[in-house]
Amino acid sequence: MNYRRIASDGFWNNNVVFSQMLALCPLLAVTGTATNGLGMGIATLVVMVVSLLVVSLIRDLITPEVRIPVFILLIAATVTLVDMAMNAYTHELYQVLGLFIPLIVTNCAILGRAEAFASRQPVAKALFDGLMMGIGFTFVLVVLGAVREISGSGTLFADASLLLGDAFGFLEVTLIPDYRGFLLMILPPGAFIALGFILAAKRLIDDGIERRRERRAAAVQEGAA
Repeated sequence: MNYRRIASDGFWNNNVVFSQMLALCPLLAVTGTATNGLGMGIATLVVMVVSLLVVSLIRDLITPEVRIPVFILLIAATVTLVDMAMNAYTHELYQVLGLFIPLIVTNCAILGRAEAFASRQPVAKALFDGLMMGIGFTFVLVVLGAVREISGSGTLFADASLLLGDAFGFLEVTLIPDYRGFLLMILPPGAFIALGFILAAKRLIDDGIERRRERRAAAVQEGAA
């Protein structure tokens, strides 16, 4: 598998949420704002990259009988380090995300990629796969959080400087001044509604891409004839 295929699969075609419908618990729970989604996405991305990297490095040392417990232990150790780092350096975000940081251990996407890809591929490809899978998941978290935040309160990346640090203050935008907000969208039902629209939009985009490919293929065949 080449790097272009890994990138397209991780970000779009085999996206953790779009295609596999995994990690929906943190996706729906923490995306009240785009800031929360970005913070959770970065934490998950770091865990995925480090875990897949280590799995690939030690893949020849692990016997098949114990590979799953070993993978889980590695993921749990990485999550613990990320949890402690967030508590130390981004404490406000740590308090907002709360229990969902340790629950990254239960993210089936990480264990699935460790078993299906990293344990069978060289280090460079495993590292790149973890990066693209993490970016794809972060992308969905941020988009879902942005949709809910804009429709619910008229802002985008609210409190980014407080939760992520002063360097992220430039992200804070008030898109609709004096907007009273649509409360439903920042409540749990709003997460399901927004996710449904995002999945529908993804399907429409994929259908459009497929139609363009078919038209190109038909044009090439006509030209060859």
